[in-house]
Amino acid sequence: MVSAWGSRGAFVGLFAGLIVLPHLLSFSQKEVAVFLVINVLVVVSYRLLTLTGEWSLAHVVITGVGAYASTLLAKRLGVPVPVAMPLGAAVAALTAYVLSFPLFRMKAFYFLIGSFAAGEVIRLCWKRFREPFGGPKGIKLIPSVPDIDIGIVDVAFFDPVNYYYLCLVVVTASVVVLRRLEQSRIGLTFHAIHWQDKLAESVGVDTRRYRTLAFVIASFFGGLAGALLAHYLGTVNPNQFDVESMVYVLVWVIVGGTATIYGPILGVVALTVVNEIVLRELGVDQARPLIYGAILIASILFLPDGLESLGPKMKRAFVRARERSDRGGTRG
Repeated sequence: MVSAWGSRGAFVGLFAGLIVLPHLLSFSQKEVAVFLVINVLVVVSYRLLTLTGEWSLAHVVITGVGAYASTLLAKRLGVPVPVAMPLGAAVAALTAYVLSFPLFRMKAFYFLIGSFAAGEVIRLCWKRFREPFGGPKGIKLIPSVPDIDIGIVDVAFFDPVNYYYLCLVVVTASVVVLRRLEQSRIGLTFHAIHWQDKLAESVGVDTRRYRTLAFVIASFFGGLAGALLAHYLGTVNPNQFDVESMVYVLVWVIVGGTATIYGPILGVVALTVVNEIVLRELGVDQARPLIYGAILIASILFLPDGLESLGPKMKRAFVRARERSDRGGTRG
C-alpha cells in the first residue's frame, strides 16, 4: 500500500512540476521546453519500433513527412490546422506502410542501412522539388494553431507557454496510448518477435505483419511530433530532418534505455539538460557531437541498459549494504 501511494504521489508531483515548469523559465528556455516535449514523442514512438528488434535510420525523416504533409494540407489546401496535424501523421503512417514492403525483406544491419537509404531518398526529394516542397529553403509562413477565444478564455498559441501545454496534452495522451499498446497482446507479440522471432513464427505469428504494424504506429506518432514542430516554428525545411538529427535521437534512446517506455524519456531529458545548461552556458555548444559521443561510449561501457537501470542498481546496492550491516550487527 505504501509503495502504491508512493508511486501515485511521485506521478502527481511530476505532473504538477511539468505544469509549473514554464513559469519558472526564461523565454528562450520556454522554447527549449516546447522542443523537449515534442522530442519526447519522437523518442517514445521510435522505441515502439525497437520492441520488434529493428532499429531504423528513417524515423526523423518520417517525422518530417508528418511535418510536410500537415504543412501542405494547411497552407495549400486550407485544411484547419487541428485537422491537418492528425492527417499529416496519417500520411507519415501511410508512407511507412509503403516503405515496409521493400524494407522488411531485410533484417538487422541490412534493415538499418535500407531505412537510411529510403529516408535519404525522401529527404532529397524535398530538396530537389520546389513544388510543392519549397526546395532546399523549405516552406515558410506555415499557419499556426488557431487561438481559442470563447469570451473569458483567450489562448494564443504563438505564446510558447500555451504551446507547451498543448504539446504536453498531446504527448501525454500519446505516451499513454503507446504504453497501453505495449501492455496489450500486440505489445507482447512485439517483444516475442524481438527475442524469439523463429519461435514466434513456429506458433503461427506473422512476424513481418507485426513488424510492419510497429513501424506504421511508430511513424504515426512520429509524424504527429513533426506536425507539432512545423506549426510551432512556422517553417519546415529538409535540413531539420537530416542524419545528424537522427543520430541525436539514437543517442537519446540508447543513453536512456529501451527496457521501459520511461528510458528514452530519461535520455532525452538528461541530454537536453546537459546541452542547454552545461554546454550552452559554458560556451562549448559547438562541441556537442564530441561530448554526445563521449556520453554514448560511457553509457555503453558503464550503463549498457541505459539510465533507467541506474535506479534498480542503486536499490540493489543499498539492499546489499543493509544486509551486510545487519549481519555485522548480528555477529557483534
